[in-house]
Order: sequence, then structure tokens, then C-alpha cells
Amino acid sequence: MSSQERQKANEARVVHLRPVKAAPNPARPTGEKEPLWRDVVGDVLRSERLAQERTLKDVADAARISMPYLSELERGRKEASSEVLAAAARALGLGLPDLLSLAQTRLAGLPRARPARASFQGEVRLAA
Repeated sequence: MSSQERQKANEARVVHLRPVKAAPNPARPTGEKEPLWRDVVGDVLRSERLAQERTLKDVADAARISMPYLSELERGRKEASSEVLAAAARALGLGLPDLLSLAQTRLAGLPRARPARASFQGEVRLAA
């Protein structure tokens, strides 16, 4: 048996214990990150505010939060507590469940990355 044949025979018996990297998903270009929840919620806050033709100052005053903080929430720069999100939602005439539902709907509409799966199918034998 040649050295190449022995090497191929040995490769066939290798069992990878770490997951094999999956092929890139064509729906999500390589390098594109999963969206963050704070970005999605911020987009919903901003789109609702703009749909109502209201200013940052108006909504921030109604929610009793600072205008710079609301701006940071809309841009996805800050993680808001549930109390702050509820206040911002109320200032826009929404309930917290409405805001979260809108964010979930928007998130569900984005292309999703598939979870990595092992590429090996068939019988697995472990060496003794």
C-alpha cells in the first residue's frame, strides 16, 4: 500500500469532534452580522415617531426621558430597560406589547442565517 493510499484510509477514519463550518448562506452575504434587538427596536421607535410627524423633543418630553437618550435608543446605541421602552411606546400611543410585536415582525422579515449543521451523515465509528 502506497503512502497516499494509507493517508486516504486514515482520513476516512477521522471523526471531527468540533462542528465543521457550514457553507456561507447566500441569503446573508458573508460579513453581514445578525441584527441586534436594540437596532430593530430603535428602528421601530424612529419609524413610528416619523409616521406621526413628531420631533425627538416632543416624544422625549412625553416619555419623560432625555432627548439625547431617545436619539441613542433610536440609533441602536443604547439598551433600554423595559420601563424606558414602555414610556417611549406610551409617548407614541403604543403599549409595550405593541412596540415589541412591531419589532418582532420587522425582525422576522429579515433574511435569516441558518444554524450550522454537521456536514457528515451516516455511520459514526469511534476508535477504541
